[in-house]
Amino acid sequence: MDAPHPKAALDSINELPENILLELFTHVPARQLLLNCRLVCSLWRDLIDLMTLWKRKCLREGFITEDWDQPVADWKIFYFLRSLHRNLLRNPCAEEDMFAWQIDFNGGDRWKVESLPGAHGTDFPDPKVKKYFVTSYEMCLKSQLVDLVAEGYWEELLDTFRPDIVVKDWFAARADCGCTYQLKVQLTSADYFVLASFEPPPVTIQQWNNAAWTEVSYTFSDYPRGVRYILFQHGGSDTQYWAGWYGPRVTNSSIVVSHKRTRTQASSEAQPGQKHGQEEAAQSPYQAVLQIF
Repeated sequence: MDAPHPKAALDSINELPENILLELFTHVPARQLLLNCRLVCSLWRDLIDLMTLWKRKCLREGFITEDWDQPVADWKIFYFLRSLHRNLLRNPCAEEDMFAWQIDFNGGDRWKVESLPGAHGTDFPDPKVKKYFVTSYEMCLKSQLVDLVAEGYWEELLDTFRPDIVVKDWFAARADCGCTYQLKVQLTSADYFVLASFEPPPVTIQQWNNAAWTEVSYTFSDYPRGVRYILFQHGGSDTQYWAGWYGPRVTNSSIVVSHKRTRTQASSEAQPGQKHGQEEAAQSPYQAVLQIF
């Protein structure tokens, strides 16, 4: 009696059930899926375009849990935004002295790094933050320019989805000296044309204050197409004109591109040069969050 013939091997991976192919794709790096795998054939293209695949990848990466119940318009975009989610400012807590910061103004006795809580200061709300930058008796300003494309955000994503951009900063005064703090954040085009800005009025803190740390938070949403850079600048000076470092202290600054987007009822297509959010900033200089600890 002849032995049964073994089952023939698959002639093509495409003979696998689609659910198995989807499971295989969840283990392939996302950019390889889009740049290489999607071009192999129409079947792979259609499977890779399925929202089911990208939701599975979100689960596998821990971006969501099994009981996730929040609506997601596009799981592919959600996946990439979550995978890119991080603070885009370098050295925000002065752990590397002044590294990565452009010194725009260095008045008085110049910028300095000190350890928390500092003289006549208070502990920071987050115990992981150990240091801060401090200004002097003449204007001190420092800045960073974030290149969004270089950070992994491609132009179509920025122009079509336009995810919310959340900016935060923390500042405090010495208890024994008054100071003035200021912040400016601008979204610019590839040729550095300002498309949106947040520049609230300077904050003056009087002498003999409680040295409390204050968080400033602002969200850019529904901004014009064409954003490629983010300029973040902050600093200030003391109000007593004392030699040394008695001006505002700043630390734990952040710029985060959110996986969310907010759309206003009015059209967001501003003409070049129109600064979205500037009017709102003037009315509410610390829109979204202003917490004093």
